[in-house]
Formats: sequence, structure tokens, C-alpha cells
Amino acid sequence: MAEVASLRAIVRGRVQGVGFRDFVWRRARFLGLSGYVRNLPDGRSVEVVAEGERQALEQLLEYLREGPRAARVDEVEVHWGQPSGGYPDFGIAL
Repeated sequence: MAEVASLRAIVRGRVQGVGFRDFVWRRARFLGLSGYVRNLPDGRSVEVVAEGERQALEQLLEYLREGPRAARVDEVEVHWGQPSGGYPDFGIAL
């Protein structure tokens, strides 16, 4: 059985106004993850909370470090944990 985990990542850099949330949303849905992505009020970071199979979360993390073409990722702060099971799917939070 696959290991299930929770990932919280803060992505810093030029990640707002460049399609980053949509980029994350599409990849998380493709990977079968649940959770959300949202811009943070500082104007230069995005929060990603995702739950699902550890292998899929690791793949999402690779995507986060890359970002869409217009983005520039300077740093990804990662926190691993136990899944809450509280997210029915993956969405974009405002």
C-alpha cells in the first residue's frame, strides 16, 4: 500500500500574477491530490497544501521548484505531516 502524507509548501519568488496557482492546480489534479493553493498577502509567495500518496507529493514538489515559464522560484519551504483527510479535491483558495 502506498504511503499517504501531507505537504505544506511556501513558494517564494515571482510567483504571483504569472499563472502559478493555475499551474499548481492542474498538476495537483493530474496527480490525484487534494488540498489547495493560494497567494499569500506578501505579494511574493504562494502557499500549497496537498494530501495524497507520498510519491505524487514528491512529484508535485518537483513541479513547484520549476514553476510555469513566466515564474521565477527563489525558494521552496517544505513541511511534511500526516494527512487530515479534510479536502474533497484540489482547489484554488482566495
